[in-house]
Amino acid sequence: MTTQTSTAKRPIVFVHGLWLHAESWNPWLEFFRKNGYEAIAASWPGDAATTEATRRNPGAVAGYGVNEIAEHIAGQLKSFDRKPILIGHSFGGLLVQNLLGRDLAAAAIAIDPAPIKGVPELPFAALKSAFPVLGNPFNFKRAVSLTEAQFRFGFANAVPEAEARALYQQYAMPAPARPLFQAATAMLNPSAATKVNVANASRGPLLFIAGGADNTVPPVLVKSAARRYRNSPAVTELREFAGRGHSLVIDSGWQELAEFSLGWITDKNG
Repeated sequence: MTTQTSTAKRPIVFVHGLWLHAESWNPWLEFFRKNGYEAIAASWPGDAATTEATRRNPGAVAGYGVNEIAEHIAGQLKSFDRKPILIGHSFGGLLVQNLLGRDLAAAAIAIDPAPIKGVPELPFAALKSAFPVLGNPFNFKRAVSLTEAQFRFGFANAVPEAEARALYQQYAMPAPARPLFQAATAMLNPSAATKVNVANASRGPLLFIAGGADNTVPPVLVKSAARRYRNSPAVTELREFAGRGHSLVIDSGWQELAEFSLGWITDKNG
């Protein structure tokens, strides 16, 4: 990763979640660069250079958990001369909370974030979305791919069928199963990998974005996560986008979220 220090604006780092590649952020990168930001998309350990290359070698991403992925991304943040702003989706939304809570970022936006430790709700839709992984305990150390039907339910339920198919063909790829098992067992594990520092009073601003029609991370989970920060005086805000599913960062409505995120960043960080 290279940096450019000529801009007065903080760099922005995008963090993808399960079943997507850093390439999924390409429209966002172009949008933020046009608005004067240095913007890059972080990789996860094992990610190949492209979605297609990762599909051809799924074993490379297998076995990694939340801590290993967070450290991999933290290493990438060290190349900047000042703390970046983080934008993460799904498990990327959990990861940016991890990094913000450790004061490794200036601010963060968590879009439909995977549940952090302390979020007790278990909506049926979220369980159904996770079942392709959690339904087989032998998946723990494996990389798992979604079928088109599973992707349709978990990601693209709020877009037309033709768009859902196109999104699956363009973006879906294998993902490590371990993070989902770690999230599912977090309530039973005092040192769960999904634990974040919700009490950090000196951290930067944090924005939660929920998709109102999301099956994988229903709004109740996002709102519950936001409540976990209630004892910190640091800025924590929540915005829900009605009718949007888990594909909200990659589908045809992505720019609405990008524009809102840009406005929030401008307001909070300049």
